[in-house]
Parts: sequence; structure tokens; C-alpha cells
Amino acid sequence: MTTYKEPTARGYYGQFGGAFIPEMLYPNVEELRDNYLNILADPEFQREYQMLLRDFVGRPTPLFEAKRLSKKYNTRIFLKREDLCHTGAHKVNNTVGQILLAQRLGKTRIIAETGAGQHGVATATVCALMGMECIVYMGSVDMERQRPNVERMRLLGAEVRPATSGSQTLKDATNEAIRDWISNPVDTHYIIGSVVGPHPYPDLVARLQAIISEEMRKQLLEKTGSELPQYVVACVGGGSNAAGAFYHFLDEPSVKLVAVEAAGHGITSGHSAATSVLGKPGIIHGSRTLLMQDEDGQITEPYSLSAGLDYPGIGPLHAYLAAEGRAQFISIEDEQALRAVAECSRLEGIIPALETAHALAALGQLGAGPDDVVVINLSGRGDKDLETYMKYADSIQ
Repeated sequence: MTTYKEPTARGYYGQFGGAFIPEMLYPNVEELRDNYLNILADPEFQREYQMLLRDFVGRPTPLFEAKRLSKKYNTRIFLKREDLCHTGAHKVNNTVGQILLAQRLGKTRIIAETGAGQHGVATATVCALMGMECIVYMGSVDMERQRPNVERMRLLGAEVRPATSGSQTLKDATNEAIRDWISNPVDTHYIIGSVVGPHPYPDLVARLQAIISEEMRKQLLEKTGSELPQYVVACVGGGSNAAGAFYHFLDEPSVKLVAVEAAGHGITSGHSAATSVLGKPGIIHGSRTLLMQDEDGQITEPYSLSAGLDYPGIGPLHAYLAAEGRAQFISIEDEQALRAVAECSRLEGIIPALETAHALAALGQLGAGPDDVVVINLSGRGDKDLETYMKYADSIQ
């Protein structure tokens, strides 16, 4: 049976992955690659990590049976409540693990990139907790549409540096963070926020987010009598929440994995971020993956109303799952996601993040039956998106 979880020693999932990096970064990446598995396996690391997940992050997060949504879609729907994590999203699972890793590698300075701001907030949060310098790169466009998260990062003591090149969004923030890392190779650890970047980052972040599906299996057994649902659904930009939600089901062929991308104004509109449909193999930010690009190999600008899904590639694990047919990829447009915000808010009393709303909007396309169990990873809460929701109030009615 094919094993999907772990990449090869060189960081490949099939044809995707690897480490395509400038020579200046080799010492940093090699140091991480040579040490991360041993550090993660160390009992003292695990003791501290699990303690912080419990007492600081607030894990385990609940698995909530959404009965009114279930009635509407005539299937049994559960929401994995990552929105209840400290900082409001799943991102903190990863930053808690990586800050402990950075400490063990002797690093004193932390950099990060962020799109929607949730990873930036989660990074600033753990740096405040550990008393470490924190610099977060964020696209100027994203800084405007996610202003509350910018202020949260600053309040936590982080310096937020705008990325003013290109589309001034997540891709460009990542470029700036990589430039910083090249300039500060000795004392700095780069906390990448998704399952992207050079090996070992995709595997490292997936392992730290795997707590999501580890808890899901235990909670499903308690609530349904089986650890295995029929469907696990999650939104995908780079793909860290999806990697965490899928991880412990990857090698369970009976479980259908559904990755939901942002189609923006429509897949063929020229304003989309549906990488699995529009992308071709290419290299971005240190790994080979599916990437939106023109005939000359130049990256084409993605678009999504959702800052966290506004990325021209997907993580190499997800590119592999798409290529192998292990995961089904669905594309959701802005307006569909906005309608899903209203539906979840009014039927379940939970205001989801705009990223998460893409996953919720896919419910009508699953074909799930009345005896099926569907788990949606509710990756974040909608507080950060309230200004957007107010701006598009007519679409939400």
C-alpha cells in the first residue's frame, strides 16, 4: 500500500518537494534537516510541547456535531473547532512546536511570513511567551485587509515589516522573509507557517499540525463508534490545516479527503487561486510543487478575497495527493464562501474565518449520504474578517 505521510530522505512526495535553495541558506536548512526528527522524538521536547498545547493553546479542541447544518445537507457533519485555539486558528500548533525547536538549535531571533495574519499572530504570541525577538513580513495589501491582526502582532511585541513588491500579498511576504534569513543565517530561525518551502519544512509543519487528526480519530470513536469518517474536508492555500486534518487518515483509503481551494472570481476569470486546476509543476520558495505560472514559467498572480488562500502554489504533499488522486480538490468562488459564512453563523452560531468558509461551501458538492460522517476542519474564527464581511454584506444576506 502507498504511504502518503512521509517524504523521501531528500524531501520528495513523488515528483514534488525537495530543497531548491541558494547556497547561502544551505547551512540553515541542513541544520534543521539533520536535527528536526531527533528533536521532535525527544521525550523532553514532547513533554514541553504537549504541556503547552494543553495549557497554553487549549487542546484538545472540541469536535462539535453541527446538527442544523447536518439537517440541511442530510448527512452527519462534525466541525473540528480549531477556531477555539489560543490566537483563533490552527496556526499556533505549529509555532509552539517550532519555537521549542528553535530554542534547542540555539536561535535567538525569529522571522515569519503571514497572509491573513493568523500565522503572524501565532508567531508573535510564542515569541512573547519565550522572550524572543520577532519580525513578521506581511504584504502591504494584506496589512490593509487584515488590520486587526497587524495591531495584535504589534501589541505582542513583534515588528511587522510590509512587503511592497509584486502583488504585495503572501508570496511577496515569503520572498522578503527568505531574504532576511539569507542575511541573518546564524542567529535566526524562520518559522514557516504552512506545509511549503524547502525540505524539511513541509514534513515538519505537517507533523506539528497532525495533532488535529490525532484528536479527530479519538473523538470520532467516542461520538460515532468509529475512528474513520467517510469525508474529511479542509481549505487549502499552502495547506497546513488540511495537512493536519488529513495526516492520520492519509493511509486509510476508505476516508475521502477533500481539499478546497479558492477560485476567486472563477477558475477561468484570471482572478483565482485554484492551483490544482491552473497550476503546473514548478519551483517556488524552495520546493517543486504545482504552481500558477505563464508559458515562460513566470509566476502568475493569484487572487482570493481570502488573504490566507491567496497563494500561487500548494504544498508539495498536497500536489502529490492531487496527482495521485488521493485527495479530491474542489474550487470555491468568493461569493460561495461568503454565503457559507452566513449559513454557518446563522445555523450553528459560529462565525468562521473566510478561509474556513471555503471548506464549508463545499458541503453541497460532496455527495454525502444520510449515513455518512463528514468532518470539516474549522481552521479559524471570523473576527479578523469582519470588515470584509461588512463590506460584502449584500453577498452574505
